[in-house]
Amino acid sequence: MRESSAYGGGRTAVVAGATGLVGRELVRQLLEESAYSKVIALVRRTTGMEHPYLEERLTDFDRLEAAGGDFSGADLFCALGTTIKKAGSQELFRKVDFDYPLRLAELGKQEGIRSYSLVSAMGANARSGIFYNRVKGEAEARIAALGLRAVFLFRPSLLLGERDEFRRAERFASAVSKPLSWIFAGPLRKYKPVEGAAVAAAMIASALPGNAGVHILESDEIARVARLYNARHSR
Repeated sequence: MRESSAYGGGRTAVVAGATGLVGRELVRQLLEESAYSKVIALVRRTTGMEHPYLEERLTDFDRLEAAGGDFSGADLFCALGTTIKKAGSQELFRKVDFDYPLRLAELGKQEGIRSYSLVSAMGANARSGIFYNRVKGEAEARIAALGLRAVFLFRPSLLLGERDEFRRAERFASAVSKPLSWIFAGPLRKYKPVEGAAVAAAMIASALPGNAGVHILESDEIARVARLYNARHSR
């Protein structure tokens, strides 16, 4: 059951990467958020979800322009991402984590989106000596420079939740994060692993008010915003 929203209904959300950990949660939570009456999922394969407000568009991300249309005024959420191991090379990793998010933002600007939200990573820095962090940072910088009305950059620590593929580091983090939660206090709190569902909630909560400008949310801020959003929806 969709609860009433302080932001009114009738808004459109566009989600790229809707079959991944965060993207799937984004779609699920957007369909429960009454501010949105249409959710467009740009996917390589179907999510398996069915809902009267959900429209899936099978998308070739090398030809993103073909997936455009009716994005004007939409909140665009990008949860695309891979690993170098899964991609098979640094070049292919860069295509998924830099080229596609940037092209999507450019398409969004062309179509007049309301906001753009990107799942980045902790440590993102365009000047980093670490390839992964540098690519994430370069994507952030290029997207922020496009002049979009509102940009939200989310930098989670290790992501927790059920994935289609096995990731050893995240499985280990999930096992130890609760019994060792006392470690992530004070200045270390931004390193605490965060649930993919919390990232999704924070992305929706950030987009709803319509605040303009470029906003960066580190992992601890993501968790805080998600808690507030979920608390409002549990009343």
